[in-house]
Amino acid sequence: MLERSAYQQARAQFRWQIPARYNMAVHACDAWAARDPDRPALFVMQDGRPRPIPYGGLARASNRLAASLATRGISAGDRVALLAPQSPEILVAHLAIYKLNAVAVPLAAVFGTEAIAYRLADSGAKALITDAAGIAKLLPEHGLSLIVCLDGAAGGIESFAGLVAEGSAAPLPVSSGPDDPALMIYTSGTTGRPKGALHGHRVLLAHVAGQSFTHDFPPHPGDRMWTPSDWAWAGGLLNTVLPALAHGVPVVVQPPGKFDPEAAFALLAAAQVRNVFIPPTALKMMRSVARPRERFGFDLRTVGSAGEALGAETFAWGREALGVPVNEFYGQTECNYVIGSSAALGVSRAGATGKTVPGHEVAILRPDGSACAPGEMGQIAVRAPDPVMFLGYWNRPEATAEKFAGGYMLTGDVASKDEDGYIHFQGRDDDIITSAGYRIGPTEIEDVILRHPSVALAAVIGKPDAVRTEIVKAFLVLKPGVTPSPEIEAEIQALVRTRLAGYEYPREFAYLDQLPLTSTGKVIRRDLRARG
Repeated sequence: MLERSAYQQARAQFRWQIPARYNMAVHACDAWAARDPDRPALFVMQDGRPRPIPYGGLARASNRLAASLATRGISAGDRVALLAPQSPEILVAHLAIYKLNAVAVPLAAVFGTEAIAYRLADSGAKALITDAAGIAKLLPEHGLSLIVCLDGAAGGIESFAGLVAEGSAAPLPVSSGPDDPALMIYTSGTTGRPKGALHGHRVLLAHVAGQSFTHDFPPHPGDRMWTPSDWAWAGGLLNTVLPALAHGVPVVVQPPGKFDPEAAFALLAAAQVRNVFIPPTALKMMRSVARPRERFGFDLRTVGSAGEALGAETFAWGREALGVPVNEFYGQTECNYVIGSSAALGVSRAGATGKTVPGHEVAILRPDGSACAPGEMGQIAVRAPDPVMFLGYWNRPEATAEKFAGGYMLTGDVASKDEDGYIHFQGRDDDIITSAGYRIGPTEIEDVILRHPSVALAAVIGKPDAVRTEIVKAFLVLKPGVTPSPEIEAEIQALVRTRLAGYEYPREFAYLDQLPLTSTGKVIRRDLRARG
């Protein structure tokens, strides 16, 4: 009998252990605060050095805020929106909301007035915790009964620090169950209007297991986690912050400001970061920095990446430039961390997203619900029920029902699985290009284009064509100092023909200063398609 691999053993031995009573704030903070209150939970950069904030301090502050929010009418089931960049205060607010059995509705700091107004109205948010910049984006008819500002009180707006100071630090009687609503994250809106994906407290348990798989089973001595991603979306909050804290791994708070590759490498060294979650788009931007380990002297133990396909080119760069393999993984706001790589368990292959994460069952299905053959493109589907799966779309029962069929949750994303069980993400079904009878995934073309020395970023779409149905069109962001030219285009076409196939090369090109991205760092392909 063949000996099982480490991955196969992990799959066979995995069992979910979900308690009857469970609360995310207790798991992520209070359990550690009870047994090791001085253990660092966060590190905030101050005068170029990381300043620790202990678990005990987070627990007390969140107790105080929860008590004050309760006196102002916030109770179980109420939606409380959060709108501010990464900060200790935003984490305290999350924990306080969970302790009240209310529902946190994180909103990205980059959202504009209309995006915020839509989500506040759609969620029926009762309260908003934000900063001065967030308040400036509110419409007069916001419908909120309570606004709390991180920057102080003013004109009917309460002070965050004031609420924390006045509340009792005594622990709250937490009695939530794993299926009680705790968190509502809006879909990024790559297709259609954003929908609120409602999650129960159990979603954290599933992400703790996923983070163990992709970050070599933390905590290890010296582990310290960081992500440049906004904590308002699943990548920042659920892939990174909350499971790291549950593992006892402190989280470095990202200084405010636009993502800068050089500054990111400097932060890795200054904050002594050992573990990172960095979306593929950010990693591709970091490729522009030469000799980063030599220049900055950081020492990473694990790197995770998700949000879009990483690609073989960026995978190879990461191993060389970062010093460790990049463990790519996949999920959606509705059902996250279900496919992944784990170099520690021997699951690591250039160009592949990974294999099914232990504890989940993932299939690649044809439109009729049958399983695809190896190498055949189909829809990624996750067997239901699953602890990481959402409770449903907020006030959208029809949309929720449409998400399920044949015992699976349908993702709407397209992938193929090879004979070794590795899953290769191709894109959303809407993004697949049909040209002269061929179905073409955009991500592998983009990955090959990135091999060209003049290209910094690339995105590919299908453009309608009377003869071929669609042709491949590439949108390029060139490296500084490079000018568009027919020679570059011809070289890219030859590169794609050689590396992939003759029918996959771009027949048209367009040049942009930057790609249109969602707040989660995903390319908004519908914007590119609208450009023609």
